[in-house]
Amino acid sequence: MIGDGKLLTNAHCVEHYTQVKVKRRGDDTKYVAKVLARGVECDIALLYVESEEFWKGADPLKFGRLPCLQDSVTVVGYPLGGDTISVTKGVVSRIEVTSYAHGASDLLGIQIDAAINPGNSGGPAFNDQGECIGVAFQVFRSDEAENIGYVIPTTVVSHFLTDYERNGKYTGFPSLGVLLQKLENPALRACLKVNSNEGVLVRRIEPTAAAHDALKEGDVIVSFDGIPVGCEGTVPFRSTERIAFRYLISQKFAGDTAELGIIRGGAHMKVKTLLYPRVHLVPYHIEGGQPSYLIIAGLVFTPLSEPLIDEECEDSMGLKLLAKARYSLAKFKGEQIVLLSQVLANEANIGYEDMGNQQVLKFNGTKIKNIRHLAHLVDTCKDEYLIFEFEDNFLAVLDREAASIASPRILKDYGIPFERSSNLAELYLDSSEDDLALSGDLDDIPASNLEIGFDGLLWA
Repeated sequence: MIGDGKLLTNAHCVEHYTQVKVKRRGDDTKYVAKVLARGVECDIALLYVESEEFWKGADPLKFGRLPCLQDSVTVVGYPLGGDTISVTKGVVSRIEVTSYAHGASDLLGIQIDAAINPGNSGGPAFNDQGECIGVAFQVFRSDEAENIGYVIPTTVVSHFLTDYERNGKYTGFPSLGVLLQKLENPALRACLKVNSNEGVLVRRIEPTAAAHDALKEGDVIVSFDGIPVGCEGTVPFRSTERIAFRYLISQKFAGDTAELGIIRGGAHMKVKTLLYPRVHLVPYHIEGGQPSYLIIAGLVFTPLSEPLIDEECEDSMGLKLLAKARYSLAKFKGEQIVLLSQVLANEANIGYEDMGNQQVLKFNGTKIKNIRHLAHLVDTCKDEYLIFEFEDNFLAVLDREAASIASPRILKDYGIPFERSSNLAELYLDSSEDDLALSGDLDDIPASNLEIGFDGLLWA
């Protein structure tokens, strides 16, 4: 409870909600809560309960400062093992930039040794003064480690709330959009004409990042808003600590400007760039909860997403497609990998029944940008045939008139009410910038170089 009728919980707790209900400890009455905002990257959701009865006699929690190592911490929640409230106690083990499993992001996190189990998600963590220092959200499971739980600190919570207050919605944590390399090797620094023990090398700039206008590959970033960046990619944190450079980026808001000190060809200079949330080619979560789809004479097309990969299992996707999902970068905002996910067998699509989870690259010779673009191309097609081109020059050809006649019958036979998702009914607007990006020769490259993988991180 944070006051003004609002509650905080984890985003993964309300990910596929249709209705959210809450109740107070010691009360059997359940109250309907409205989800105001979901922060996927930070795994926080903001709820609103209108009922005055629910808030009667309740005091909002007071947020405390970021704790220090070995500070006591108490976690409250309703984990497995019982139905009543549970309280576990421990100490702060570590504070650093942490991999958030739900949003596949890197933000500041508090590691604690207090027991956190499924059911603790969204519960508060308190210090000895009774102040809330964060929200429990995930735990690390491994045969080689134990008692590793994580709490979202109040700094991240405050960023989420401020973002919502500024924009009336959650806009996300910004990204610089660059792939970096540490400069620990003296010979590497000398080659780049970096005379001091500082800076990180810009290996690649994401095509959709605003930093494209300010940075170049081979630049060395030595400061961020006047704060020096070390050769290990760390910056000063509090009095005697250091933390990953990306922590500074996460303190910014979408649309903010950052001043970067760089070394380019041995020359020191200052550049400014805007910061925006990263554009994912393969999203980790589906906006709105419902996937987009398009059915053409039984051929079912949908964008590739992490939930789809999880549902289909990686073995059925193929290594080439998985490599694209893991390592390719979006060339423009809105780009998608469009798949033929399955074929609803019918005489109109005979010979294609065994096709599934294959990327469609072109329609009648035109490169496909996203599922909306494909729907537009099909709707406006006047040719005799509908020609879909897949990887390795595989073709699927349909007679346009026969496909138009067969489609309603196929939908009826399979009990499907609509041939496309509701979002594809909107007017399609083309962009010349997208065409330029598609015509460019951009190799598929690793999207990030996370030092910590997500294996073993589970929701609490």
